[in-house]
Amino acid sequence: MEALGGLRRNISMVISVVLVTFISLTFVGAAILMQGQISTMRDYWTERAQVAVYMCSSVSEAETCLDGAATEEQIAQVNDELAGPALNTLISEVRFETKEEAYANLIEQIGSEQASVLTEDQMFETFWVTLKDPTQSQVIVEAFSGVSGVEEVLDQRQYLDPLFSALTVATYIAVGIAVLMLIAAVLLIATTIRLSAYARRKEIGIMRLVGASNRFIQTPFVLEGVFAAFLGSALASGAVIAGMHFGVEGYLKGRVPFITTWVTMQDAFLVVPVLIAIGVILAALSAGFAIRRWLRT
Repeated sequence: MEALGGLRRNISMVISVVLVTFISLTFVGAAILMQGQISTMRDYWTERAQVAVYMCSSVSEAETCLDGAATEEQIAQVNDELAGPALNTLISEVRFETKEEAYANLIEQIGSEQASVLTEDQMFETFWVTLKDPTQSQVIVEAFSGVSGVEEVLDQRQYLDPLFSALTVATYIAVGIAVLMLIAAVLLIATTIRLSAYARRKEIGIMRLVGASNRFIQTPFVLEGVFAAFLGSALASGAVIAGMHFGVEGYLKGRVPFITTWVTMQDAFLVVPVLIAIGVILAALSAGFAIRRWLRT
């Protein structure tokens, strides 16, 4: 009851604590889910990343293509090496794409009008290599780089790494904002507790005179800070769950088809106790430290 009375006496400061805690922990929850999404996407796409061995076409200008398009012998040599004992143990699947298939895929991707600037003969014949362990892709790259008849060896992971790096930076920015807001919340809680203690200095003096222990005096003030932070944490948890339900599942999933794996509502619910724990623990530590310092003065 005494703690609730203290909250009523400092209602404006309590509202400030609740709002700052709410905003900061919402950023924390969003950052946790964002990092989880990045990890999920990285695992999914890394497993499916392939190494493409492009054979020379009629328009190739690489030093390995001075004799023109790759011959049947050169294609067979690459195929035999991929099937050989040195590389076969690393490979999960090899798919050979002909010029006709490559041109048909190009038309499907950009349309026949845009694709008409190229001819079927100008397309690459390509070996698409899927590895058991995508981190071993450099072995394939080194095995066929500079080989006669091979235009280029391309590891698809080189396109994924910059994307995931950029997303990770965005996560760090969200975490940085969240940390700054949490610091503001901790300072606000400490200020609120000191103001509350000052307003009740006569009561505290009487309690000291009758022999009340410091722990007994401190408890209501700590509960004030914890209660305000708990409200902010609960609001942040609701915001994270609502954002997951309406933002991710209700909006993004249907509009970003190239992402097939998403964090789930279960992941959002797992974040809730983390947010509440962060809010309550920081509030308890801040309030406890503030009231102990005030009682010493």
